[in-house]
Amino acid sequence: MNKKTTILLPVIIAMAVAIGVLIGNMLNRNAQPSFNSFGFAQPNKISTILDLINKGYVDSVNTGDIVEQTIPEIIKNLDPHTSYIPARDMEEVQEEMSGNFSGIGVQFSIQEDTVRVIEVISGGPSSKVGVLPGDRIVAVNDSVIAGVDVHNNTVMSLLRGEKNSKVRIGVMRKGYDGELEFEITRGDIPLYSVDVSYMIDDETGFIKVSRFANTTYREFVEGMLKLQNAGAKKVIIDLRSNPGGSLVGVLQMVDEFLKKGEPILYTEGLNQPRKTYNASAKATFADIGVYVMIDEFSASASEIFAGAMQDNDRGLVIGRRSFGKGLVQEQIPLMDGSALRLTVARFYTPSGRCIQSSYEDGNEEYYNHIYERFHNMEQLVADSIHFADSLRYETKGGRVVYGGGGIMPDFFVPVDTAGTSDYYNLIYRKGLVYSFAYAYADSHRDELTKLNSADEIENYLDKNSALNDFVAYAEEKGVKKDAKGLSESRLVLNTQMKAYIARNIMGEEGFYPIIKQIDKTLLRAIEVSQQNLMVANVVATDSVVGIN
Repeated sequence: MNKKTTILLPVIIAMAVAIGVLIGNMLNRNAQPSFNSFGFAQPNKISTILDLINKGYVDSVNTGDIVEQTIPEIIKNLDPHTSYIPARDMEEVQEEMSGNFSGIGVQFSIQEDTVRVIEVISGGPSSKVGVLPGDRIVAVNDSVIAGVDVHNNTVMSLLRGEKNSKVRIGVMRKGYDGELEFEITRGDIPLYSVDVSYMIDDETGFIKVSRFANTTYREFVEGMLKLQNAGAKKVIIDLRSNPGGSLVGVLQMVDEFLKKGEPILYTEGLNQPRKTYNASAKATFADIGVYVMIDEFSASASEIFAGAMQDNDRGLVIGRRSFGKGLVQEQIPLMDGSALRLTVARFYTPSGRCIQSSYEDGNEEYYNHIYERFHNMEQLVADSIHFADSLRYETKGGRVVYGGGGIMPDFFVPVDTAGTSDYYNLIYRKGLVYSFAYAYADSHRDELTKLNSADEIENYLDKNSALNDFVAYAEEKGVKKDAKGLSESRLVLNTQMKAYIARNIMGEEGFYPIIKQIDKTLLRAIEVSQQNLMVANVVATDSVVGIN
């Protein structure tokens, strides 16, 4: 041992001991007794009770199960969004956030107790071996899944698995006798956040974002660049029914529209000091007009985006008041593979609004407040919405906006109840539009796949009187033709039928251009955009919805 080693060794040992003590204290913090102001030990009650059960209970007990059942009971007394994720559910949660999972790459639906392939992901594992849209999956490995009352979760658990693992599926295909068998090597399957981006007219683009995950920003920018390259001078961003997700993704998205230094949001909590997020110098889409669509099911990251556009007078918001989730969660991994998703802060829009809905009456009532809104006619009449003066804020340009439970749109659009009838309701409850669309697409697939656009599919269906076929199909399924009801609901039924058939052939780029004909919120957004109503043209008013 040389002299240098002799000198350093005691120092290294001392450091190792100190670090070990520090780590030990951190790991055992929750298990150690705490001390009250008088210096007496105050044991952790839960640990004490579990220890007493382990050492003294009359029968053997799985205390692990007790802990799993107790944790949700503890956190339910906090806010509605703090949650516990058991280890068994972590894989699914991570898939949702990462934007992919390992599977065979098909979209399916279960109709008449049969698993039917709706779409095969291009370049995916099933596509490579020759699985086709319209195929019926009747067996997976040794499990028969046809005619046995199979459910979605069962099918997904059979088809998903570890990457590079193999699975055999048995398929029945129209025009072929017998069963086809495919061996498929599972691979990474993307979970898309951006459903579609397409041009509504020569200068207006449309992009639908259904959730916020780790891949959302990349998908969104790709969709926006596609629209920009197609000549879009303005864009309608659809965040309706988007429950939110990744905070990082939405911050990056907002950053593409604002000038350097403009505020996006700030967060603050008892144990988290105020943290402000401002735009950098990206502003890739600074010259594109923005119109954001929201509804009562738009939450969290969707509200951050809409609030930032509104408060910076960067875009107009169209639709109905959003859900009102203004709490920030941090996911903390636990040693057994589970995690605690703990609310650590509130977020505030640039004007200072906290848009979190009240949960003072309990978590159950919090989630029922959407139904209360319906009861109060809020979805139908904007004047039913009242805000206290204490919730009044101003945007960068002096427009009045309100906090206290969601983002209130600049242009209110009520729930559309036109086109409903007893005849329509019977059809809707039986899901006949969806099942007919699949059957029709399947039986006309050769002709329909030769068509190149939603317009061409729509023209084909009109020319071939597909609505008459649907009415006959509905009658076969027990819904007798009702001339009056059909007259009242013709537009809605015909448009939905054509849109779902197009979705079965072309995916979302077939569905959205057709369904927009009966989408009142989208039609209002298009109208506002065509009037070139930008924020600068909107007169500030005491009533947010008064600018309709």
